[in-house]
Amino acid sequence: MREKRQKEKKKGILSRLMKILIFCLFIVGSTFVLLFTSRLETVIVEGSNHYTSEELQEKVLTKKTDKNTILLYLRYKYGETSSIPFIERVDIEMMNLNTVTIQVYEKVVTGCIEYMGGYMYFDKDGIIVESSDEKLSQVPFITGLSFNKMVLYEKLDTQKDEIFNVILNLTQLIRKYELDIETIQFSPDMEVTLYCGKIQVLLGKRNTYDEQIAELKNLLPKAPNKKLTLDMRNYTEGQDRIIAKPRK
Repeated sequence: MREKRQKEKKKGILSRLMKILIFCLFIVGSTFVLLFTSRLETVIVEGSNHYTSEELQEKVLTKKTDKNTILLYLRYKYGETSSIPFIERVDIEMMNLNTVTIQVYEKVVTGCIEYMGGYMYFDKDGIIVESSDEKLSQVPFITGLSFNKMVLYEKLDTQKDEIFNVILNLTQLIRKYELDIETIQFSPDMEVTLYCGKIQVLLGKRNTYDEQIAELKNLLPKAPNKKLTLDMRNYTEGQDRIIAKPRK
């Protein structure tokens, strides 16, 4: 009787071990099949203005395992990833076993200044968010300002903190009216001058520049490739005449 119970006990243990083994084999087999069939074939990039789709893929897909959709998703979800210039973060979303969407969240940049042969990019609060040897064409170059120090991820140390509100107002208007402004220059008394190709635009010192920038949108197409100075310091909405002089 005792031997019979022992045999039944051993049989139960073997049965449980067999079930566990089959379950493990099923998990391993399923994982292998899933990984084998989840080869990355299509990448959709959204939210990237600084980089083309191809450039961003080169910066995101940096490991051999990134050729697998599941492993790529898990790496960006739970693993460590390298930083990308001008990018706050990147989210990976699986659309299916062979397709992912790369959602890009870019750092908010309002302007840049030159420093030690490179460029320091700052946000609306004057905090330096990126440094680079590259000058981005879509970010206005700010000149005429002096700073006590420049430290990455810290606010530019200047005696005129209100300057950042002025820069934000100007850059928002420039983007709104899609103007190709290369440089925003400040004089010691905070008067503003814009440079667009060969054209110099005098805006003077104001709280906001909405009226001037809106009218500038209409003026610039009338003077293509001309070396001019447009004096809009005293411009008011509805004004018919604006002084334009040849630049020396």
